[in-house]
Amino acid sequence: MTQVPTKTNLHPRNLHRERYDFAQLIKTSPELATYVSVNVYGNESIDFADPAAVKALNRALLKQYYQIKEWDIPDQYLCPPIPGRADYLHYLADLLAESNGGNIPRGEAVRVFDIGVGANCIYPLIGHAAYGWHFVGTDIDEVALGNAQHIVAANDLNDAIELRLQPSSIDIFSGVTYADEYFAITLSNPPFHASLAEARKCAQRKWQNLGKEHNKHKKPVLNFGGQSMELCCEGGEEAFVTRMIEESASGGEHCLWFTTLISKSTSLPQAYSALKQAGASDSRTIEMAQGQKKSRLLAWTFMDKQQRREWWGKHGKK
Repeated sequence: MTQVPTKTNLHPRNLHRERYDFAQLIKTSPELATYVSVNVYGNESIDFADPAAVKALNRALLKQYYQIKEWDIPDQYLCPPIPGRADYLHYLADLLAESNGGNIPRGEAVRVFDIGVGANCIYPLIGHAAYGWHFVGTDIDEVALGNAQHIVAANDLNDAIELRLQPSSIDIFSGVTYADEYFAITLSNPPFHASLAEARKCAQRKWQNLGKEHNKHKKPVLNFGGQSMELCCEGGEEAFVTRMIEESASGGEHCLWFTTLISKSTSLPQAYSALKQAGASDSRTIEMAQGQKKSRLLAWTFMDKQQRREWWGKHGKK
């Protein structure tokens, strides 16, 4: 019996550690067949430089593994890699387990705040399917939020996923949270480029990594898409994360853990400095990787261990 290679850099509970079973995925979502071919290594695959192919793969993965029967995003909006997004959620589950006697908490009592939910609504979809958590997702883009709402309604998830428009392009928590609300954890995949020019350079590097640099007749594209507000903000991820940390300090009693992805290791020193200034009681940096892409999860809290246990006993269970 041939052993299927595993992606050992993914979280042990990640359902995507083995090579994609394209035969099964096509059976689940027949449209994917259009984009599958045998690559130079003799394996079935898709062209990951083709946004339409990536979208079709995502639709099949969501349907097969997470029972999402309807999912689509407008052209040019961010189409995220499913395995990496699932990894983030599994590490969050491990973090929450620390205050729950080592047991991963499941069910609607676990409320998660998703900053920048996007048109794809990917974290709430996976997080609810995997753990039964309930989500509040926010975004500054009305088109993205409208598409996310369509996905939520089409999959009968209105009771599990609430979406809110953030009216400010600067604020993160202010304007979209209520004084009597409590969340177990927040998550964010911030825009990590400082400009569109920087984003295009990143796209060029991706094309080179995918072996596409020899094709001079095609312009490099962001194979996972993305609107300008999804990809970049003034000051890049360093400025965004610094604002998030500063704002989080005023809501330290209302959230057990605040977290964000950090794409660039060079952003960490400023984040650590901001955490110290904000008075965080504890912080963690968890290394993550998917394929050639490396990132890290930064988590922080304003409660000590005893306070976290007490908070969980009061707000984390029903």
